[in-house]
Parts: sequence; structure tokens; C-alpha cells
Amino acid sequence: MARGKLRIYLGAAPGVGKTYAMLSEAHRRIERGTDCVVAFVEHHDRPRTKTLLNGLEQVPRRQLEYRGGTFGEMDVDAVLRRAPAVVLVDELAHTNIPGSRNAKRWQDVQELLAAGIDVVSTVNIQHLESLGDVVESITGVRQRETVPDEVVRRADQIELVDMSPQALRRRMAHGNIYQPDRVDAALSNYFRPGNLTALRELALLWVADRVDEYLNEYRSAHRVSRIWGSRERIVVGLTGGPEGRTLIRRAVRLAEKGAGGEVLAVYIARSDGLTSASPKELAVQRTLVEDLGGTFHHVVGDDIPAALLDFARGVNATQIVLGSSRRKAWQYVFGPGVGATVARESGPDLDVHIVTHEEVAKGRGLPVARGGRLGRARIASGWAVGLAGPAILALLLNTVDLGLANDMLLFLAVTVAAALLGGLLPALASAAFGSLLLNYFYTPPLHRLTVADPKNIVAIVIFFGVGMSVASVVDLAARRTHQAARLRAESEILSFLAGNVLRGETSLEELLERVRETFAMESAALLERAGDVDPWTCAGRAGFGRPLERPEDADVDMPVGDHMALALTGRVLPAEDRRVLAAFAAQAAVALDRRRLQEEADRARTLAEGNRIRTALLAAVSHDLRTPLAGIKAAVSSLRSDDVAWSEEDRAELLEGIEEGADRLDHLVGNLLDMSRLHTGTVTPLIREIDVDEVVPMALGGVPEDSVGLDVPETLPMVAVDPGLLERSVANLVENAVKYSPHGQRVLVSASAMAGRVEVRVVDRGPGVPDEAKDRIFEPFQRYGDAPRGAGVGLGLAVARGFAEAMGGTLNAEDTPGGGLTMVLSLRAAGSRSGPLRPEESGEEPERQAL
Repeated sequence: MARGKLRIYLGAAPGVGKTYAMLSEAHRRIERGTDCVVAFVEHHDRPRTKTLLNGLEQVPRRQLEYRGGTFGEMDVDAVLRRAPAVVLVDELAHTNIPGSRNAKRWQDVQELLAAGIDVVSTVNIQHLESLGDVVESITGVRQRETVPDEVVRRADQIELVDMSPQALRRRMAHGNIYQPDRVDAALSNYFRPGNLTALRELALLWVADRVDEYLNEYRSAHRVSRIWGSRERIVVGLTGGPEGRTLIRRAVRLAEKGAGGEVLAVYIARSDGLTSASPKELAVQRTLVEDLGGTFHHVVGDDIPAALLDFARGVNATQIVLGSSRRKAWQYVFGPGVGATVARESGPDLDVHIVTHEEVAKGRGLPVARGGRLGRARIASGWAVGLAGPAILALLLNTVDLGLANDMLLFLAVTVAAALLGGLLPALASAAFGSLLLNYFYTPPLHRLTVADPKNIVAIVIFFGVGMSVASVVDLAARRTHQAARLRAESEILSFLAGNVLRGETSLEELLERVRETFAMESAALLERAGDVDPWTCAGRAGFGRPLERPEDADVDMPVGDHMALALTGRVLPAEDRRVLAAFAAQAAVALDRRRLQEEADRARTLAEGNRIRTALLAAVSHDLRTPLAGIKAAVSSLRSDDVAWSEEDRAELLEGIEEGADRLDHLVGNLLDMSRLHTGTVTPLIREIDVDEVVPMALGGVPEDSVGLDVPETLPMVAVDPGLLERSVANLVENAVKYSPHGQRVLVSASAMAGRVEVRVVDRGPGVPDEAKDRIFEPFQRYGDAPRGAGVGLGLAVARGFAEAMGGTLNAEDTPGGGLTMVLSLRAAGSRSGPLRPEESGEEPERQAL
């Protein structure tokens, strides 16, 4: 039996229209005469979606009992018995109720496909297993209902259902997605514009990658070897010179002209580590390319053109952007240069752009010293000329008689050429080989390794001496050239380090990463210990590979004082590199000291903040606490006065004033004590599991009746909190909301579950708070707007946030849709739950959450 085909409608978020598109496709297929049935469709009470179910055959669901409730799941056996041509299965990532045929709905779909039934399904981008961490970092919601990426990748068709964030929020506001009572919460949480934009980008990029895979499969099946320009990948070759910024911007402009263009900046470093590139300039270029949406890559390779082309082909690039050479005209005698070589060897699949810039022909940096004083290719050429040249010359001279003097000059020219190319050793070999050939072929007696005339012996010795002298001069020049290049590279690095010391710009981790890249190592770590016998600890680390526990375990270690060492892994460095490494090690110690001084400065600022708060506390005691005390004293003095005969109504009014003043005083003193406990670190929460609906109502005792509306479902998960701290936090939030709410407008206190969190929202319709002041209102002794002096000392919200954070929660302020302020108290949900609760209602499925 042929396997069925799977078609998936992929959406970026709930409500974009996946189910609607799937049902519309079903109607089209039925009109064409296809046997199509609905196995499971969740319409979420959306009127237009429910309307599309009319006229479609629906397979009855299987009813299952779970935690005291009855739920319907797709009946796989019934669908197999019905055996339609096409079946609709909504929500591919859904977790089935325990007792179902399979644990996941995508496993049910696999059975239907194996039976030869075509399946049309839906899934949101946040339910793909590989994107779980990314989605959680964007939305704060951990999706527990996931589907393996491979299941979706193997689909025969994937259709993206796209909608702009603004259009989706309008649909939400019009009530086309959720019920009206859930709209405000949804718009303020999961359906924020930033969340929707990020999810949309994820969906578009994921689908684009799948299209790229399909294209590659097609090209492979049809043996298409040429690169098709459907997606531009542009590689920028950087040298570390100042022209790199121009090249990056040019490449970004090229990428923006194509669909889905990518920019990959690559710097080719020599395998021996030190380079003539400026580390500071490379750091600036790395930041620039990342800010413009590209990526930076550090590649090691001695043959720069070959390494660049290998990298470009490895990432399936379509274009390479290089800068015009900075070499002067005479330097081209040593070779065509990187740009010309890359252009010549790129082939028909890679376009090479040579970009002009201000540094053209202004000279290029000298190459860094490598293990030998000359390049490998140059040394190989020297050996080839030194060994093959004399032999070829001897064959040519055997055909013509030029005389011994001319023959010696020609052999000397070959020796000089070998010296210029390969240095000392190839020249010595050429001189020795040439001397033997001269003696054997051209010095009487011929064809014998003897010399009859003493003058010829002198000539041969002079010939050999001149060859050695030329070779020594060339070798010395090469040594001095590369020593100058190394000193230049070292001076640039040391200058960079000195600048960082003065400016304090580089952190310890960034510096260690710079060490690793400069010397082409796997990892770099700064180890320290308190004493000679104490164990080593890692103060900072960069790179990859095994973690280091002792300097002895590293390939290279550089002591810094008596109890600190910079340790590197990857290869053994030559002794000449350790001078620069020592400078790095000293700077690493300085960076560590600077970080610790910064920490001490932060602690000092904390103490200064405490002093500021104590000063403000004294001011509050002298002003805001005096008002209720003065009122109480005046009322008591009046009651004790014998000069006035108070009526019962007057006495009751005075007593009521005393009670109100005492309550206000108790509240103010309580907040002051709570803030003192928070700043001294003496708040120790007693965490236990409790239902939110047990605590929140108790926090409403201090506000007028009918001023607060309560919407806390009993089915919410339990929370792990300190009940007393939670009650105090909610009480302060409610009191603040009632204080600023217009007369006759009730404050709404609601609660909902989201992933592993429970959110308590206190919503008012007051004047609201501008975005720039939302964080400031949580600072101690802050009162927003024209709050009267008797409104408190401005500690309520600061205490509420401090208690929330002490319990592992968060407290933030958001705008209330339509005007006002919403305080969102997010708490950690406990492991157990009460009441019948479906698995997806615990936060895995945004469509079913009380957002």
C-alpha cells in the first residue's frame, strides 16, 4: 500500500488562520469529488471557523476520562475503518489524553499515513522541538507540546499561513480569536507586537530553509551542478585593514537586493597565530557585520586564496567581495595577489567583486613571521630551481660550446635564482650540484671528477663561494624582513592592550577570546589560587575544548605573579611568541582586578543607596507619619476635654478618626519596616504550595467594598510562595490601584496560568504611567503625579516588588488597553495541580491558556 501524503499549514502564532485554510482546502477537495472527512478540528468557538465545518463529514471523537473530567480525542480506529482518501487532523503537536492509542497526535498521523490515507494538518512554529529554547527566550512561554522537526520536514507540502502582527492584533481586538474577557490579557502578554514579529521571522526563516532543502534535493536528483542564485550568500574577505568596513557595507547592500541574502565576513589567519592585522580594527569590523545582520568567521589557513574559496564553497556562497589590493605596483612581480587568484580559481559558480576603496595602492602590511623565514611555496620553488636548473642547463650547454667562463656564469645565475627563491639551503644544494656538473662536463679532463688545471680549481671554488654568499645575503634579508613584520604585529597588539588598559574597555572574557584568536588556540583560561598549596580556580575562560583545572594541564601556561597563570590549549607556542603572551597575561590580571574593583564599587553604591534610603526614611517619619499622629492626638485631646459636651455622633466621629489615623500609621510603619527588611537582606520567605484563590481575597480587606472585582479561577495551578508575603504584595498593589482609579471604576484582580507560571494582574482605569516612568515607580519613596502628602511615603510598590522577587517571582507595570495601568505579578507554579486539567492547559498551548 502506498504511503499517504502529508500537507501541513504552518503558522507563526495562534489565530493566523491555519485551521480556516485547512477547512477551505477540504471544501475545495470535496467539490472536486475527493472523499474528505474531519478526524479532529479545534474551532476554539471562532464563528467563521465553526461555519466552515458545516458540510464536512466528522468522525465522532473518542471520549476519555481524565482527572475527573471527560475529554474528546481523535478516534484513530474509527478513521482507519472509515478509510477516507483525505483526513483533516488539527494541532499536530497536541498531547493526547492518557489512555489514548498514542501519546502524541503526530504519532496518530503517522499511522494514518502508513495506512495510505492523505492527511492535512496544522502546526505553529513555536511547537517545533528545535525552536523551544528560542521561543521561550522570546515569549517567556515554554512549549511543552512539541513535534519533532523531522516529522514536519518529511511533509510532502508545507504551506505558510502568514499574517502581519498588526493584522493579527486587530483580529484579536475584534474578538475573532479569543473571547472578549481574554483579549486584554492576550494582547498584553503573548500577543505583543515584538513577540509576534519575532515568531513571524522564525516561521519565514524556517520555511525558507525547507525550500532551500527541497531545492538542493531537486538539484541533486537532476544533477544540477551549477549554483542557482535563488538565495544569495555573500562572503566578504577581510584582511584586518581599514578597507574592511567599506567591503562589509558593500556586501550588505548587495544582499539587500536579493531575496533572503546572507552576509558572511571571514578573516583568514595564519596557522601559526600572530598576524599583522589590527585586533582593534577586526573587533570593530566584527561588531559592524553583526550589527548589520551578518556573521563573522575566523578561519585558519596558510594559503589565503585557497582557504577563502574553500570557505565560500563550504557555505554554498554565490558571491565573494574583496577589496582592491593595497600593494604597490612593483610588488606585483612577486605574484598576482589574492584578488586575482580568487577570481581566476573561483569557477563559474562564484561571482567575485573587487571593490575599490581609499587604501588602494597605499602599501600593504608585511607578512607575519612563520616557522621558516620564507614561504613554503617559495622554498619549494627554490629547491626545484636549485636541483633541476643545473641539470637542465647542463643538457643545453652540451649542445653548444660557450667556454668555461661563460658556463660558470650561467651556473652561477641558476644558483643566484635558487637563493632568491628558496634561501640558503636550496642555493647551497644548487652550488654543490653545479660544481659537480662543471667539473664533470666542462673541466678537463672531461667526464671525470678531477681537475687538471689548478686555475680551474680556483674558478670552481670562487663559483661555490659566490653562490653561498648570495644565498646568505638573501636568507639574512628574509630573516630581517620577517623580524620586522613580527615586531610590527607585536607593537600593534601591545598598543591595543595599552589602549585598553587606559580606557578599561575590554572585559576579562573578551580579552581571553582575543588571546585565543591571536594565537589560534582552542581555549584560553585565567587560573588563580589563594596560596601555594590551595587548589586552582578558573577566574575566566574563552573558547572550547576541555576545561582546565591546573596550569600543568595546558599546552602553554604563562605565570602572572605567584598565584595566577594564563593557560592555553590547542598547540605549543614557539618561544618568540611568549613575549606577546606575557603582555596578554599581565593585561588579563589587570582586567580581573578591574572587575573586582567594579564589584567593590557596586557594593559601595549599594551602601550609599542604603544611606540615601535611611535619609529619606527620616524625612518620611518627620512629614508623612506626623499627619496621622497629629490627627490622633487632636481627637484624643478633644475627647478628654471637659469644656465641651460631645454628642454621641460627635464622639463616634472622633473615634472613627482615631481608628483611621491608627490604621494609616500602622500601614505606613509596616511598609517602612518591610523596606528596611528588604534592604538589610533579612527577608526569608517560607515557601509552600498554596492556591492563589486562598490568598488573594484575604488581601482585599483594606479597600472599600465594591471597589474591586475578583476573577481568580479555582482550576489554576498551585503556586510556590510565602502566603504572607504574597498577601502583602497583592494588598499593596490593590491599594495603589484603588487610590488612582476614577470614582465609580472598579479595579479588576484576575489570575491566569502561562507555562510554568501563574500571573496575578491588578488592572485599573486610572491616568496610567508613561513608559519612561514605569520602572521608577518601583523605587522607594516615589509617588507618581500629584498624589497628596497623606497618600503615603511611596513604599507600597517597592515593597510589593521586593517581596515578589524574594519569592522567585517578578512584578512589572504595563499599560491597560483602553487606558490605565496593569500590575503583573508573575509567580512560580508548583508541581501539583488541582481539579480536572488537560495537559495542554498547563501552558503548552497558547490557544487554550487564559492569556
